[in-house]
Amino acid sequence: MSTLIGKQFDKGRYNPGDMTHPHSPPHELGNMRSPISTAADLSQIRKIAHPTLAHRVYEDVRELLLAGQVLPGQKLTLKSLSEALGTSHMPIRDAIRRLAAEGALEILPNKGLRVPLMTKDRFRELLKIRLALEGLAVEHAAMRVTPEELSGIEDTHTALSAEMQRAEPDVSRIIQLNKQLHFAVYQASGMPTLVELIETIWLRVGPVINLDMRSGSRRLSEAPAIHHHDQLLKGLRNGSVEESRAALGGDLLSAAQVILAGDGLPDD
Repeated sequence: MSTLIGKQFDKGRYNPGDMTHPHSPPHELGNMRSPISTAADLSQIRKIAHPTLAHRVYEDVRELLLAGQVLPGQKLTLKSLSEALGTSHMPIRDAIRRLAAEGALEILPNKGLRVPLMTKDRFRELLKIRLALEGLAVEHAAMRVTPEELSGIEDTHTALSAEMQRAEPDVSRIIQLNKQLHFAVYQASGMPTLVELIETIWLRVGPVINLDMRSGSRRLSEAPAIHHHDQLLKGLRNGSVEESRAALGGDLLSAAQVILAGDGLPDD
């Protein structure tokens, strides 16, 4: 046996399957030379129930931030969130940890939490990023939006316009519809990774975007968003990248101008 192994090493072709007695029966040789399976046995892994409670809570709190339903600097508590969502503190804690890691919430030293404050300089920085990312999404949406997607965007635009023109508009509904319209357009781009990046930015800027609306902004009285959204829809219908991107830019910049001219954001 040692001589046989030595010869095999000398020839540079060592194979554990050859380490058998030369007179072993054929069936034993076959058994010893059969390949060992490397496939993992996953049959015992427990299936995950989707969506989990923790994930639903995370999505609900995230939606509050994305849609601007909370204000910059607003303090939140486990108790208030737990009561609002009708759940225990544990999934709330999990959601807070995730959102804090994303920069959407701040955990304070006294174990409280708040929506991050925003300065004018940081808002301008995020505006530049939004113009780049959301502009790219709109360009691709203009090239590939389907009739069904376009119809849904038009319906949201109609509902948003009607609400903004009411004598006593529901600001919370306007905020929600505006977010719904924008993301319907971005999702029509067919670029889910890009949409995720845009959501990350909206998590930080969402509480600021509609800050002025809650105090009777001219964005409500003059409703420039209706005009810009009209132009955006026109660009999408025409499949025009240039028209669509210009309309989006006008929408973002007109809103930013009003927000920066107000006193809701500190200078630094």
